Amino acid sequence: MSLELISVMGDAGVPANTPAPSLAPEQLLEIYRVMVLTRLLDDRAMKLQRQGRIGFYVPALGQEASHIGTAAALTADDWVFPSYRDPGIALLRGVGVVELLHQCYGNSTDHTLGRQMPVHYSFKKIRLVSISSPIGTQIAQAAGAAMAMKIRKEPHVAITYFGDGSTSSNDFHAGLNFAGVFAAPCIFVCENNGWAISVPLEGQTASATMAAKAEAYGMPGVRVDGNDVLAVYAATHEAVERARVGHGPTLIETITFRMGGHSSSDDASRYRDPKVCEIWAKRDPIDRFKAWLEGKKLLKVAQEQAIRDRCEQELKEAIDAAEKVGPPAVSTMFDDVYATRTTQQDEQWAELKDALKRGVVAKGHHGEFPL
Repeated sequence: MSLELISVMGDAGVPANTPAPSLAPEQLLEIYRVMVLTRLLDDRAMKLQRQGRIGFYVPALGQEASHIGTAAALTADDWVFPSYRDPGIALLRGVGVVELLHQCYGNSTDHTLGRQMPVHYSFKKIRLVSISSPIGTQIAQAAGAAMAMKIRKEPHVAITYFGDGSTSSNDFHAGLNFAGVFAAPCIFVCENNGWAISVPLEGQTASATMAAKAEAYGMPGVRVDGNDVLAVYAATHEAVERARVGHGPTLIETITFRMGGHSSSDDASRYRDPKVCEIWAKRDPIDRFKAWLEGKKLLKVAQEQAIRDRCEQELKEAIDAAEKVGPPAVSTMFDDVYATRTTQQDEQWAELKDALKRGVVAKGHHGEFPL
């Protein structure tokens, strides 16, 4: 186990210690495009929330390299158990930004029919399992899914994402211990962004690093510069290949920083020194990757502007489309509960229709969003 910080692009005063991964120019540019799109989505979605057009949002500002770089090392058949700060994974795996926005609006086109909180995506077509609000839930789920694939002799892996705060959850211990004992093909990605809402890292663990915790579970632990998308990809690619050939799980700690608040309901200025944000802003993952691409003659100014313009237009069209769709029909609350609607549900639906007809329940009233 080596806990040296893995770096490809390097940083001011910190030389790179890992060679660049072998990725084709089109793959590198696609990763960059998704990072830009994720950043722009964050900006627009936070504004939509402030304008009262959506109820809630969780920004990924500053963490684009961490989750997009890891996801780029997967295949379409691998299973993803994300956290709520990882929208770029879905975008990289082919989900349109309009589908994410349908979910944020909770309209009738939303795959979950408005039943989930905003930013709690679920996309069966890309094997992305529903995001959960309870801390650490997805860790044990991913370990179980990975074990199922091992039993079935499927050559796939499961990957799960969580913050430094989640390492204090019961599911962290249960998931890593289970995967370690049974050599399940699971990749655990701890996106260490320094804060669990308002609790700083030093209030979360007495361990020198999060990656060091891997030793207790009998698996490799690696630390990677989470703002270096190529370093993140390289570390994940190695872990995925190990898991795919039966060598078990890996814990990856990506060192990054949450530039925004925990969510649209949080004011980070109440507990965080703004000078720290200024330091991390100089290590912006998109700016670093852009400079690297330009240095390799893979990205030109006009090309970069075209990417940004295309992303802006995609977002505009997606917002327009999402806002034209009405809320789910009231009757949908009885769908997908059981394989076949029960007699009790039929009675409840009849009672609700009568209440709506008499005006006891206001049509279209959803109440205030709780957060």
